[in-house]
Amino acid sequence: MPVVTVTLIEGYDEATRRRLAEALTDAVRATIAAPLDGVTVVLDEVAPGNYLRGRTPRRPGPPLPDPAQTVRDFLAALEARDLVRARSFLAEDFEMTFPGAARFTRLEDLVAWAKDRYRSVTKTIEAIETLPAAEGVTVYCRGRLAGEWPDGTPFQGIRFIDRFELADGKLRRQEVWNDLGEAGAKV
Repeated sequence: MPVVTVTLIEGYDEATRRRLAEALTDAVRATIAAPLDGVTVVLDEVAPGNYLRGRTPRRPGPPLPDPAQTVRDFLAALEARDLVRARSFLAEDFEMTFPGAARFTRLEDLVAWAKDRYRSVTKTIEAIETLPAAEGVTVYCRGRLAGEWPDGTPFQGIRFIDRFELADGKLRRQEVWNDLGEAGAKV
């Protein structure tokens, strides 16, 4: 069975090391037909003074936030209309695309556009999948929407999928698909 060994400079917390080991395990299983308990990941740590590149001792780079948690926190802030907090998760070049090819780069523009579609909306997240990519991470978030139409009529159980692209721990792109239009949203 596969054994993956990684050498790290000391200094990463346990949660970061565990996320790395789990991601490596998943990468092996996506490439090789190995059972979960057949994949071994060993993280060796060395003191910063024992890790030199170009004759220069190195320090560990900062860990990136968990992309799935970043998406959860962003969506929660957006749902609460805490735009200052929601904005803290965004890269400078962030853009969103919603059904009907509505594109936004500012959260305030999204909120103004949404006023004609619904009075309120909440997301129940059923699953989040994280996929590493050459330029960062792609996160798919899917579940159900509930809320009120502009006239106050409640709705629930409407499917949604959000696809996010993250780079350097920040959200760069969000693409949204949902069945609000089919369920009777006022566009």
